[in-house]
Amino acid sequence: MLDIAAELRRWCEEGRDFAVATVVSVGGSAPRQPGAALAVDDEGTAVGSVSGGCVEGAVYELCQEALRTGESVRETFGYSDEDAFAVGLTCGGVIDVLVSPVRAADRELRPVLAAAASAADGGRTTALARIVDGPPELLGRALLVHPDGGWDGTLGGHPELDRTAAAEARALLDAGRTATVEIGAEGSRCGRPVTLLAESSVPPPRMIVFGAVDFASALVRIGKFLNYHVTVCDARPVFATGPRFPDADEVVVDWPHRYLDRTEVDGRTVLCVLTHDPKFDVPLLERALRLPVAYVGAMGSARTHRDRLRRLREAGVGEPELARLRSPIGLDLGARTPEETALSIAGEIVANRRGGSGTPLTGARTPIHHDTRAPSDRIGSVV
Repeated sequence: MLDIAAELRRWCEEGRDFAVATVVSVGGSAPRQPGAALAVDDEGTAVGSVSGGCVEGAVYELCQEALRTGESVRETFGYSDEDAFAVGLTCGGVIDVLVSPVRAADRELRPVLAAAASAADGGRTTALARIVDGPPELLGRALLVHPDGGWDGTLGGHPELDRTAAAEARALLDAGRTATVEIGAEGSRCGRPVTLLAESSVPPPRMIVFGAVDFASALVRIGKFLNYHVTVCDARPVFATGPRFPDADEVVVDWPHRYLDRTEVDGRTVLCVLTHDPKFDVPLLERALRLPVAYVGAMGSARTHRDRLRRLREAGVGEPELARLRSPIGLDLGARTPEETALSIAGEIVANRRGGSGTPLTGARTPIHHDTRAPSDRIGSVV
């Protein structure tokens, strides 16, 4: 639902009644993931998507029905090869959708969803936990969970249910994940099961591009397209300027390793080293490869890469750390121009994030959509 936060915030401020349909679980090759939403207001205006077009018409009708009845409903959509005109997913996947009415007169659910939409639209870290499966009287109830573990609203069940739900949502928020988790209706792991969908809204992940070179400008543009907060860093003030990188969120003049020492990174951060100069990239990579970031890549030829590895080993970097280095940076696309090279780098970043192989899909026998987590890391149906 938080993927359409801006529109929902405006509808709440304008006092509109609306219904929101949210993908709560997926199976197979589904086009959208849990948390994707479509909303319909009392004038018939629709925003968002739950399937990329396959079942939007049917879900639109469900939203209108929910507005008429005031009741939440959960519906499953899958592919039917017996009837080519049946409502379903042509990709062969299955999605479960929860449809909930959100009326201006609602004094419990409405304020929670309005606050969640406002927080997400404003770029603040927050989680929205909703009951997507369980007793009918609890279906669709929601909590707004804050980073400190506090919450607003109530799920309306056992007193311990809110506390347990908030704790589960906060754990997912800390990891920046959206997922479903099953708990007991009385707040324990036993008793009647209740399934929660916890949607995390966190600031965009960081992409830090080291080296204010011509390739960096193209990488900044594609980084913004992929919804990264992009920083360019270079020690040379004549090159590290705002006019040269108008699409960057910030341009920093500093030695790369010094900037990396003082800036904040996390498990979603990607570091792209384009300096192509040992005096810059060796001390930088010595630090970068020891940080818990998502991706570290460095530009250079195969010869440059071998020399870089030698220098890093001499600096005391171990083999496990060196194995994390993506160098030469990017996928083999035969790229020549800065734009093509940026596409190559971005492709490797996405493949690394999603567990892709980077090989052509034509003739492949692997899934199009990957689950990059180990089985022990899965909680119910997850993104």
